Amino acid sequence: MALRKILTDADPALHKNCKTVVNFDKRLHMLLDDMRETLIESGGVGLAAPQVGILRRVVLVDIGEEILELINPVLIETDGEQEGPEGCLSVPGKYGLVKRPYYAKVRAQDRDGNWYEAEGEELIARCFCHELDHLDGIIYTEVMERYLTDEELIFED
Repeated sequence: MALRKILTDADPALHKNCKTVVNFDKRLHMLLDDMRETLIESGGVGLAAPQVGILRRVVLVDIGEEILELINPVLIETDGEQEGPEGCLSVPGKYGLVKRPYYAKVRAQDRDGNWYEAEGEELIARCFCHELDHLDGIIYTEVMERYLTDEELIFED
């Protein structure tokens, strides 16, 4: 496994549509393993393949008890609405106010090509939507209402 460089929002690769994964092979497994290590090292909640320069429909989402590998993910159901701060490993040090669904369900393939569904609310739903946007060349700064100030980012316990 190896750490991959996370691209920043100025990189043109982050603004392109990703291709469907068709080969569920050793190369894909290496990408998934590298992305897992990169996500853990970065302290992020999610990571999409284009963020490490690979234009394939691959996403990792840390849901707490495990890191989901979502290959060729499709958003199949959403419900409700939430508005809150959102950041991105490709836009370091900045946060924006973004509306997302409160609940989201995705259908995706695992590393062996088997289809499954995953769902979540609040942060998980936000992360699913944020990471799937990356696969279509969309960064949260393109859908946010506005950047948040430093004062707005101070959270009280």
